[in-house]
Amino acid sequence: MRETERLIALENKYGASNYASLGVVLKSAKGIYVKDVEGKIYMDFLAGYGALNQGHNHPEIRRAKREYEQEDEDGFSGITLGPRAFHTEALSAFLEKVAQVTGKEKVLPMNTGAEAVETAIKIARKWGYKVKGIPENQAEIITCERNFHGRTTTIVSFSTESQNYENFGPLTPGFKTVPFGDASALEAAITPNTAAFLVEPIQAEAGILLPPKGYLDAAYALCQKNNVLFIADEIQTGFGRTGDLFAFQHETKLKPDILTLGKALSGGLVPVSVAVANADIMDVIKPGDHGSTYGGNPLGAVIAKRAIEVVIEEEMSQNAKVMGEYFREQLREIQKSSSSIKEVRGRGLMTGVEIDGSAHETCERLVDNGILAKDAHGVI
Repeated sequence: MRETERLIALENKYGASNYASLGVVLKSAKGIYVKDVEGKIYMDFLAGYGALNQGHNHPEIRRAKREYEQEDEDGFSGITLGPRAFHTEALSAFLEKVAQVTGKEKVLPMNTGAEAVETAIKIARKWGYKVKGIPENQAEIITCERNFHGRTTTIVSFSTESQNYENFGPLTPGFKTVPFGDASALEAAITPNTAAFLVEPIQAEAGILLPPKGYLDAAYALCQKNNVLFIADEIQTGFGRTGDLFAFQHETKLKPDILTLGKALSGGLVPVSVAVANADIMDVIKPGDHGSTYGGNPLGAVIAKRAIEVVIEEEMSQNAKVMGEYFREQLREIQKSSSSIKEVRGRGLMTGVEIDGSAHETCERLVDNGILAKDAHGVI
């Protein structure tokens, strides 16, 4: 039995069947490349679902981690976990960096993307009650069809993908769903009890769906008009992947009230996420309202700060814009002679290819040709 089959059999025996993984076992990585246990090298087109915008094992991010872990003259090394019961030097510098690049005043650190979205929901609801004056337990948050914001019980409660929520009820109330890209539908859904509108600037898991030009600006204007918070979920679109530092920057007027970030925020080394907002919104959160044992841990803060700097210093946003346009041009040339490609779409290096047939089988064939990709709703 090859090592690949042996390891897959072990994972299938002892692991929960919550992923339909492709038949490759990865062992090491460098930049855009990964190597499996048999020694075969692949180009990684999935990039950790957007967590690896800086590439695998970026040397500058790893150097920051190593330097932080070095021992001082007394044998002490950088503290890896300082509970938020205490202050840490590393966290302060990280919070300042996030505030600078987002243009927001306050940062609430967590670990995973889903945690950041849950944080934004709690902030928006409390803001709705304490600031907007919504009656207790009546706050509504509007979301979009085909959204993907995570897999917690509350988040799957407003999913429109049946597998995400079926058999996981009772579901959390307080959410409305409108079509993605339809500003008129959003306007009709807003009521005096609407606290926030939560949206992905590009719907990634739905198949790299781009909104109509001007939609996000129009949605933001409606939120402003009705005293509704605009929450942009940039967990997968943030930090350069779409050709700007953040995808909302492709619009001209949009300034999200709350921004959720994760994935590439820490360059794929450790889980780090944040919700950011200005003080007039974030300050509804008081000590004891929300937190996490590992949220804001110093090691993650050091790594994430350097990960942000690398994106900016190496002009990765600009590179994603240029390379993404070139990549789609080449894919469209292939499309001309391929009956299996229905559409090529995307922005920056967030690109999707809609397949006429089985996208999963296409991904399996790509593995055989040294390319790692993953399908979502018929799109690669």
